[in-house]
Order: sequence, then structure tokens, then C-alpha cells
Amino acid sequence: MKGKLKGIKLLIIDDEAEFAATLCRRLRLRNIDAVDAYSGQEGLVRLTEVNPNIVILDLKMHDMSGLDVLEKIKASDASIEVIMLTGHGSIRAGIEAGEKGAFDYMIKPVDLPDLLGKINEAVKKQAEGNEGKT
Repeated sequence: MKGKLKGIKLLIIDDEAEFAATLCRRLRLRNIDAVDAYSGQEGLVRLTEVNPNIVILDLKMHDMSGLDVLEKIKASDASIEVIMLTGHGSIRAGIEAGEKGAFDYMIKPVDLPDLLGKINEAVKKQAEGNEGKT
């Protein structure tokens, strides 16, 4: 799976700094260009700096809701695929995230192979969407 994921620009937005930093390191070991941000506001700033194609976004953060961040990400670039993560999962929140454009919704603690699979699926979806634009 290492080769398939190479070339991805990924932004992790999560106010649990230790979790975000560890996930970022683990993804970098798999040839993914990963950057982390520790709040919704910081994530939105980093979004313009990093120009990621995939965002991993926490649902509940101290400064703002992940759903609000999701809306702003999609408003800035609808082609960015967003995988929502939460330790406070609910079916309602998952449905709302999907309605706002999230690619998927996963419950913490997330299994790294499962997350890598979702990232790969998101990249494939993005590539299919870009093929129609050329």
C-alpha cells in the first residue's frame, strides 16, 4: 500500500495535539506528505498554506465544530476529500457530516490500516472526479 499512497498532501486538524502529531508521523513513514494543525482556526490557515487533497478532521474541537470547519473547507475547494474522526460518535453526526460533504466518518481510536484504506479510497474518488474535468 505504500506506493499507492505516495504523492498525497494531507492535513490533520485535531485539537488533541499528541494524537495529531503521532498520526502525522505514522503517515509520513508511509510516504504521505502530512501536516498537522491543533485547532479549527489553525487548520483553516494551514489549509491555504498546504493546499492538501485530503483532510482528516476531528468532529469536536475546543475552538470550533469540525462540521463548521468542514463547511469552510468545502466552500474553499469542493474537491478536497475530508475524513471526519471523532471520539464522540453518533449516527446523527455522521449523517450530518455526509450531508455537508465529508467523504467518510470514523470513530476513534482509529485503526491505521483502516484509515489508510479510507485515504486510498478518497484519493481514488478525487482522481475520478478530476478525470471528468480534463
